Amino acid sequence: MTVLKCITWLGVAGALSGVLMAALAAPVVSGAGIATKNAADTFIDLPSAPREEPLSQVTRLVDIRGRTFAQFYEANRTAIPLARVAPVMRKAIVAIEDARFYEHGGLDVIGTLRALLTNTQAGGIKQGGSSLTQQLVKNILVESARTDAERDRARAPNLARKISELRLALALERKYRKDEILEKYLNIAYFGAGAHGVEAAARRFFSTTATDLTLTQAATLAGAVRAPYSTDPSLGEAHRARLKMRRDLVLDRMAGLNLISQSQAAQAKRSALAIRLRPEPGGCSQSEHPYFCLYVHRELMTNQVFGSTAAVRQSRMTRGGLVIRTSLDPVAQEAAERAIRQRVAPADTEVAAEAMVEPGTGWIRAMAASKRFGRNAKDRKNGPRTTFNLVADVRHGGGQGLQAGSTFKVFTLATALKQGWRFGQGFDTPGALVPAEGYRDCSGRPVNAPGTQIHNASGEGKGGPHSIETGTWKSVNIFYMMLERKVGLCNVVKTARALGVVRADGRPLREVPTFTLGVNEMDPLTVAASFATFPARGRYCRPLAIVEIVGRDGRRTPVSPACDQVIERQVADAVNHVLSGVFDKGTMRGQDPGRPAAGKTGTNNGYTSAWFAGYTPHLAAAVSVGDIRGSYRHPLTGVQIGDEYYGSVQGASLPGPIWVDSMRAALRRTEPKGFPGPDMSRFGGGHTPGLEEAEEREAREDGRGRRRGHRTFAKRHRNLFDWLTGGPNSRRGHPHFRREHPRVRRDQPRFRREQPRVRREQPHYRREQPRARWEPPRMRREHPRARRHRHR
Repeated sequence: MTVLKCITWLGVAGALSGVLMAALAAPVVSGAGIATKNAADTFIDLPSAPREEPLSQVTRLVDIRGRTFAQFYEANRTAIPLARVAPVMRKAIVAIEDARFYEHGGLDVIGTLRALLTNTQAGGIKQGGSSLTQQLVKNILVESARTDAERDRARAPNLARKISELRLALALERKYRKDEILEKYLNIAYFGAGAHGVEAAARRFFSTTATDLTLTQAATLAGAVRAPYSTDPSLGEAHRARLKMRRDLVLDRMAGLNLISQSQAAQAKRSALAIRLRPEPGGCSQSEHPYFCLYVHRELMTNQVFGSTAAVRQSRMTRGGLVIRTSLDPVAQEAAERAIRQRVAPADTEVAAEAMVEPGTGWIRAMAASKRFGRNAKDRKNGPRTTFNLVADVRHGGGQGLQAGSTFKVFTLATALKQGWRFGQGFDTPGALVPAEGYRDCSGRPVNAPGTQIHNASGEGKGGPHSIETGTWKSVNIFYMMLERKVGLCNVVKTARALGVVRADGRPLREVPTFTLGVNEMDPLTVAASFATFPARGRYCRPLAIVEIVGRDGRRTPVSPACDQVIERQVADAVNHVLSGVFDKGTMRGQDPGRPAAGKTGTNNGYTSAWFAGYTPHLAAAVSVGDIRGSYRHPLTGVQIGDEYYGSVQGASLPGPIWVDSMRAALRRTEPKGFPGPDMSRFGGGHTPGLEEAEEREAREDGRGRRRGHRTFAKRHRNLFDWLTGGPNSRRGHPHFRREHPRVRRDQPRFRREQPRVRREQPHYRREQPRARWEPPRMRREHPRARRHRHR
């Protein structure tokens, strides 16, 4: 050390000694002139206590059971009262940081002089002499700093900052009782490993709480405060070794102060650190249920009720210490995640997403998708992860959505029933339809499409009579295009809007003749919420994820459902009656959810996406499937999804089974309940000329198909035998073998009968998919009846 530096330190020591002596006398004789006048004025004419901003605390998202599934924070801290801190922890922190804490008036003169002399001799800061109150002042100044410059001044190692800190410490002692100061210190101190405050430290270091800390755990945390970065146990064995040394020092200090016995200290020192680091994930990417988390976060960040500006809302989210009670049902969430996981793999480019909504309240019970949330390795565009909220719209972090297909026919059905149509009422349909006239949007402008020809999804080009039931159950495109024209395109659009239908990308709905065929891109949550209107008997509720917000002061702010009666109860009951037949007479025949249910399949032109939306009286859900690379460029034909090969993905072949399995599991503890019966005096008595005769002919054809199916079944057994033995008809490696294997087909009940009804949902099928009606050429040659059998 240079001579000049020695003289400087001695000068500082002399000056500070005078200050300290004045401070020592001040509490005793109240400034009676023992020290010099300037020194006395410095510590008698005290400033106000430092300004204290609310401590930055963790905001937690909890499900309906109160379990945390996501959290946001700038500092991982949960402030608690001193009564919830174990007594041994209070003793440990006082012993090592300020043994005379309960004796001095804010300034430990003896400890400070000892540290000053040691530092003077060493030529630098080797020992701290700050009282616990002084340390609290320093932490308050750092926590309250709004700029980096303010934070640097609060930490500056100079005499001016030290004197200012001493004066504020004395002012703080006048304002608070000792236990209040200790409580504030324990909540503000940084312990390392990202843990601010004793509660967060107990959870982070030992997966316990501050209330349940043991002697060794308390001594470990107390030892970490002095050097939280060099003793951070999450950084490796060298840091843990230093932490153990600090722990043993605390134990020796406690024994020296007779706070514990020497034998207790010796026994504790022989024990291992027993660190049990608990992860403290922050943000939605590390949440257990990231899509639900992202939806809640976007709701709060875009709602001015949560704060006047984006900066205020962000600060409240990351510093506010809020508890946000959500509508997430862990049973329903697990059911949706499992049903998707069993059929669609994260690595698939095809993605499945499902939303579940409670009818009558709008509470969102589950949001799940097949891909994990986050960035792919090396920021690859495609992979097992995505940064889009696949379940929600663009406003809530989602993508552009998928065309909803025939699920939109429900809005035309509701409009027709509202206008007085009756069960059994219908009309004859042609084999093809050109929407050249009769379609006007809600501005009164003609939107006809004379250059477009609509076919039924089966591609057979056959027409025939249909009622509103058979047209719905078989999802007949031409019937619904004609029905939409009869009831008015604008009226159908108005019904959809009343049921909360908005495009996923936020743009206006496309009011075109094919509106009823689902040309608008949607997200599962919006579709599920709209379908939930029908089991709620016409009461639409805006989807909500937040039930209540609890402030750090315990004040509760409940969030009430936002609902409106948008269609008549009797009309909703009639819609339920028709859609219930989809499961036993329509495209979902053979897939039984095990309780009264209703719904609608949706498969888009060219197989660009597939949907199923349905509900029970207790829960509504919508499932979508599409290719994440672009649904138009990558249709769902000839694809391997999960462990299954699909010639084409239809509403009943993949989204439907996901919906059935998820609803079964989500409602397994709920008693089944039926829908209210329809008002037959209002909706009964309709008639469609020629429908009964057409149904009789179809039944006879179906009977012949059954007999052909028996012969085909026997032939499949012969092919299976040849495959096993390597015979002349062996079909090793054929991509369709799994579909004909008898054990595989058991997963698809009534396989023959499901396919024709599903395929009738596809408009322009013959024109846009000329070969999709046939099996691949090799199978067609080897099985001349395969096509006719498969599409029965």
